[in-house]
Amino acid sequence: MAITVETLDKLERRITLSLAADALKNEVDARLKKLARTAKADGFRPGKVPMNVVAQRYGYSVQYEVVNDQLGAAFAKAAQEAGLRVAGQPSISEKEGGPVEGQLQFDATFEVYPEVTIGDLSAAEVERASAEVNDAAIDRTVEILRKQRRTFAQRPATEGAADGDRVTIDFEGKIDGVPFEGGKAEGFQFLVGEGQMLEAFEKAVRGMKAGDSKTFPLAFPEDYHGKDVAGKEADFLVTVKKVEAQQLPELNEDFIKSLGLADGSVDALRADIKRNLEREVKFRVAARNKAAAMEALLGAVEFDLPKSLVDAETDRLLEGARADLKARGIKDADKAPIPAEMFKPQAERRVRLGLAVAELVKANNLQAKPEQLQAHIEELAQSYEQPAQVVAWYMSDRQRMAEVEAVVIESNVADFILSKAKVTDKALSFEELMGQQG
Repeated sequence: MAITVETLDKLERRITLSLAADALKNEVDARLKKLARTAKADGFRPGKVPMNVVAQRYGYSVQYEVVNDQLGAAFAKAAQEAGLRVAGQPSISEKEGGPVEGQLQFDATFEVYPEVTIGDLSAAEVERASAEVNDAAIDRTVEILRKQRRTFAQRPATEGAADGDRVTIDFEGKIDGVPFEGGKAEGFQFLVGEGQMLEAFEKAVRGMKAGDSKTFPLAFPEDYHGKDVAGKEADFLVTVKKVEAQQLPELNEDFIKSLGLADGSVDALRADIKRNLEREVKFRVAARNKAAAMEALLGAVEFDLPKSLVDAETDRLLEGARADLKARGIKDADKAPIPAEMFKPQAERRVRLGLAVAELVKANNLQAKPEQLQAHIEELAQSYEQPAQVVAWYMSDRQRMAEVEAVVIESNVADFILSKAKVTDKALSFEELMGQQG
């Protein structure tokens, strides 16, 4: 029997499902008889409960279960026969106009996937970044490693605080002569010149000696995280209790071996740092170029989105936001009034990109190959002390392998787009790429 598919909207469809009343009754009776073998009721031995009692107690739920099962099977069969790619779950309701003789009829309303057509990628303009690890980047990393293991020694009373020093202070701030929440502390420590405090605060403390006190004005930025004081000016009284100068460890064999390098030479340290930085640069460049390629792909497609898929993605993003709030210790995060609408643009973008990527993969055979999966996992494992164990950890779990496969497919898609588009190469400095400007 041919299936009649009614178009309600761009992607919305409706079909009528018919269930034979006799077949439904027979299946309900069969399930009730099976249930009667183990059913229990007061006054009867197990398995001896009369059928009329079993039917009265379980009949409605069994009928509901049977109708749901048969509707699901009927819908799947109808969609397959009609060649429909169903997006999301159908909404099923009794058909208006009453039952047809011997039949129960239902309307199934649902959405289908859109026809995805990829435009001319050769017209897309994409900027492809590149970056190299230079000696300055290695030098900076060496200094970071030294700072991570620095110690502090108290400065003489005659010496003021300088950049890199750790100061211990008492302070109190007032706005229009009134103290404000979070504006007072005793025995507070921070490192001068490392951006832990507002610049005006650091500037005031710089040069002060242990025992010095000072009052100074401080204007809070308009975008300051403390909303009660953002954009306002406060007067602070600061008393320096202690000034400690940093002591950086010498770049010698003992220090280098403490980092886990058996060869305690400076050359070995710099070579190890270079390998790690090059690995990080490679991943960051790939991520940046992948994002640029995906943006070009989005610009080359235009199609309607199934509302059901957008709604599902919106729900996932909303749940992710609640989970993030909970991880930060926010009380009752699962009840936080977060409007779902704020996630809709991001959800639409994700769904559109996912459908476009799937079409590009299918049309151009861009699936992840086994050797690509292996190579990607081995590269990830190189940053760990025991790479073989990391490789085995990935390979032993289907979910982790699925995540790796998704990353490799995205890389294949990005490479394909870059091979077709008008590409402009741009060399970035290490600092630009790593976000260490200024």
